[in-house]
Amino acid sequence: MAEKRALITGITGQDGSYLAELLLNNGYEVHGLVRRIASEDQEQRFSRISHLIERLKLHYGDITTQPRVFQLVQKIQPCETYHLAAQSQVAISFEDSFGAFEINQKGTHYLLEAIKTFAPWCRFYFAGTSEMFGSTQAVPQNEDTKFQPVSPYGISKVGGFYLTRMYREAYGLHASAGILFNHESERRGCEFVTRKISQAAARIKIGLQENLRLGNIETRRDWGHAQDYVKAMWLMLQQKKPDDYVIGTGKSHSIKDFLDIVFDHINLDWQKYVVIDKSLTRPLDIRELRADPSKAKTELGWQPEISFLELARKMIDHDLQTLGKRCFKIL
Repeated sequence: MAEKRALITGITGQDGSYLAELLLNNGYEVHGLVRRIASEDQEQRFSRISHLIERLKLHYGDITTQPRVFQLVQKIQPCETYHLAAQSQVAISFEDSFGAFEINQKGTHYLLEAIKTFAPWCRFYFAGTSEMFGSTQAVPQNEDTKFQPVSPYGISKVGGFYLTRMYREAYGLHASAGILFNHESERRGCEFVTRKISQAAARIKIGLQENLRLGNIETRRDWGHAQDYVKAMWLMLQQKKPDDYVIGTGKSHSIKDFLDIVFDHINLDWQKYVVIDKSLTRPLDIRELRADPSKAKTELGWQPEISFLELARKMIDHDLQTLGKRCFKIL
């Protein structure tokens, strides 16, 4: 077993790519689990880790395939495992609840059991979510706040959270869960509202799009930058004792606030372009989620460095620059 050998599930995603960078810079041998999807554009799929690809050891497999998960853990013998793979979009979880539970609960269970069986020394991180708090009336939310999830995604993540805690308490694994509030970046998937806004704003600015359709823009979330949040993941696994931590900025902003910053930054009035479409509203929506990250700040020494304002501006600047390059190539 290498002294610094890490396994990341979901390595091609936003968090996985930032975490891989962090671990490589800290001298780790980094392995990643990648699903083989024949119909997906490989260049696009690996775009977030293309600059790291020669330094990574990638393994094809599906987190919901128990024999493959067991085989990989036995082969890799990791000292740290970061379980980021998930069906993570709330809206899609309503359409495909079976898929959400298959990936978020069964996949977590397979990985924990594989570690218990083949690498019991391995430190395990589970990616929880603020959606687990759901309709709670308590604001802000901390580690003692009762879970009241209102989506298949949130419910499935609660299951993964309790599996992680059970393996810690029943089998003595160094298993920790991070209850991460919304974290965005220039690498965020286009299906998430912040990236949907930044990309649409860039297209509107350049003249490639006329309007942007959104649901409830009064919803408030605690938004931070993913690059800050992966540091918290790593810090959790460096602690002597495993535990669960709420990770967030402690401040909430509405989608309208995000619109204000993004469109103002490119000298446009969002009210001229945004169309409110009630069909895009979730079946059950959450008014406000805001973290109380006091425990993480005290015990991990963690705090966010990138502000909400800087985050929004980074995203629109990136999308304008990227879109501009593509348009130039076409012309």
